[in-house]
Parts: sequence; structure tokens; C-alpha cells
Amino acid sequence: MPDIERLVNDFVAKLSKRKVEGSQATSRLTAELLRSVVSLQRLPPTNSAAVLIEAVRGIGVKLVAANPVELAVGNIVRRVLHIIREEDLSLLTSKTSDLDLSAASDDERTIDQDYDPTQSAAAAAAKSFLRPPSLHALLENMSDKAVPTNNYTSSSGGDTEEKSKADKLARTRKLKHDVIEAINILIEDIDTSHELIAEQAVEHIHQNEVILTLGSSRTAFEFLCAAKEKKRSFRVVVAEGAPRYQGHALAKELVSRGLQTIVVTDSAVFAMISRVNMVIVGVHAVMANGGVIAPVGMNMVALAAQKHAVPFVVVAGIHKLCPSYPHNPEVCLNDMRSPAELLEFGRFSNCMEFGMDSGAPLQVVNPAFDYVAPELVSLLITDIGGHNPSYMYRLISDYYSADDFDLQGRIHK
Repeated sequence: MPDIERLVNDFVAKLSKRKVEGSQATSRLTAELLRSVVSLQRLPPTNSAAVLIEAVRGIGVKLVAANPVELAVGNIVRRVLHIIREEDLSLLTSKTSDLDLSAASDDERTIDQDYDPTQSAAAAAAKSFLRPPSLHALLENMSDKAVPTNNYTSSSGGDTEEKSKADKLARTRKLKHDVIEAINILIEDIDTSHELIAEQAVEHIHQNEVILTLGSSRTAFEFLCAAKEKKRSFRVVVAEGAPRYQGHALAKELVSRGLQTIVVTDSAVFAMISRVNMVIVGVHAVMANGGVIAPVGMNMVALAAQKHAVPFVVVAGIHKLCPSYPHNPEVCLNDMRSPAELLEFGRFSNCMEFGMDSGAPLQVVNPAFDYVAPELVSLLITDIGGHNPSYMYRLISDYYSADDFDLQGRIHK
């Protein structure tokens, strides 16, 4: 399908060149792409669900390989695969029940026809095979030299075959329609995740509290603004989030919405945490064990909060829930940024040259994310409610199929 290949290649190019960043943007675009794929995919009358699953899985492998750090892409691919499986099972169940009902109605109709004096000749002929023939009928059949024909049986078999083929085509169209409708609902859920999370703010933020946050998360921003709109008076302490200093931009937005905001350096978080009532942050992804992948510096904040018994609350849409376990999050789930964000090479050139001469070159590591263990997270607030980190396994079983956890492994098989 050239149209599908063109759409996939364009999106793969955007992901690999980092033209699309952020969990919500990548989730929505991935869902829209897969909706187009389902719409354009040609499906056979039989095994249509299996063909569609393999097509979506193959495209998902390409998307994940283009930018492995954007875990939301793989999440949406697995969600769509789960949707296909659920819709196929629903159609299969409804088809079986319809067959049972039609079979029961046929039996009832046959019983009623036994007592119907105005029945048709075809029904009477069919009923004659069910009753033992009389002696008079046997003698007439023996004297009759005509060879009976099978026109009725052949016509019935042809009609049955055509009806079966038509049913399969209708089921394939129904499957595609239902999957597209379910993907539309998924896209709507992604768009409204911020609003659904923000509605819960009044339950967690109370009067005259001090809230600490780090990074620049739209989910956390909407969460804090929603509490402000509910006439809650509180102060927000924003860590600046070096080296990209996203906290400065967040602080300006909070002040523009009328919130009392204080900006502190990252090194001052431990000194400020004892005066804070709660830490509320947005994250990049939520792992299967309840741990989170968050902007760099978040683990330091979580450790400080645990030391002073301050609740560490994470706000994240359900599309950020990843069914993978962080076996090596510092390496496999991280994005190494340019060292130029940390230092200017002109100022440190002498130091680097000295390191090269001494045989120990200077290495500058600039990770984009931190991994926060589940024991450091107090509560995860999603668009379907608040949950403990230990409850993530239950949500994964509701939104993903176990057969789709390893996309790459299934392809090689």
C-alpha cells in the first residue's frame, strides 16, 4: 500500500529528527496514523483481525525504532492492538450468539410448521424426510421410475455459500468500523487527559499549602491552575530545572494565572523541602512497576521528599503508562543531550586538553531523564483517578494485551 508507506515514512522521519516531542503530541499523532492505516488497509474476508494486527505491529516496530525514548509511541501501538483484539472478540461473541438465536428460531419455526395446514410444498417435502414413510408411499416410490434430482440441495448449498461469504465480508467491514471508532475515542481521551486530571486538583490541594514542582509539565500546570480556579489559596515553589531551566518558563505561566510563585535553584530543593506540604510533578512515562521516567533532577527531589516525609505526587495521563519494566533505565530509557548545554567548549578547552594528555579524557554526561523508583512515589493521579504505584499492573491488564508487550520479538517469530 503506497499511501500507508508514505504516511509511515513521513512520521518516522519526524520522530527520528525530533520534530515531534512530548508524550501527548506523539501519542495523538501515532493514534491518528494508525487510524489511517486501519482505514486504508485491505483485509481479506477470513482472518482479517490477524492480518490487521500484523500490519499494525510491523508499523509499530518502525515507529518505536525511530525514537525509542518516546515511550508513548509504543504505548499507543499496543493500545490499538488491544483494541483490535477486543473488537474481534466482541464480533465473534455476538456472531455466536446470533447463530444460536437463529438456530433456535429455525427449530421453533419447524415445530410450528408441523401444525400449519398452509405450509409450502418445499417445507412439506423437507418435513417428509423427518417422518417415517407409509407403506403406500413406499409402493408408489418403487413404481416410479423417474430419477430424483438434487436441484433443491444444490441450490440450497449455493445460497448457503454465498450467504457465508457475504457474512464474512460484512464482519470484516464491521471490524474495521469498530476499530476506527475505538481509536477515535482513544484520541479524544488523549486530548482531554489534562482536563480530567485537573478536575481532581481540589481533592489534593488545600488552603494555604506550599507545593513544590520541577520541570515544565503542562499536566502539572493545568492541575495547579485548576486548584486556583476553585478559590484555593496556596504557594508554588518551582525548581529551575537546570540545565534547560524549564522552571523559569513554568514560573512565568503560573504568575500570569495569578498563582504565588517562588523560583529556587535545584541545589536549594533540600533546604526548601521541609517547608513544603506536597510535591506535584509531571513525568515522561510511568513504568509497569510504578516507577516513573521524569526530567533530570527529579530523583533528587523524590529522595529529599522521602527524607522529610513529604508526599511525592505524580500527575500523568493513562497514555503514558508503559507495560515495560525498567531493567536498566539509566541507559536504555534515557536520552543523552549535547554537553554544550552544560559547558562552553572554549572555556574548558584547556581542561579537556590536559585530560587528553594525562590519558584520562574529560567526559561530560548530560542525561535528559531520571528514573524515580516506585517506593519514592506516594500517588499516581491519572485521567481515570488516583492510584498507588503497586496498582499499575491492574491498569496494564485492562489496557494492553500480554501478546503485544514485546513488539520486536513477535515480528521476528
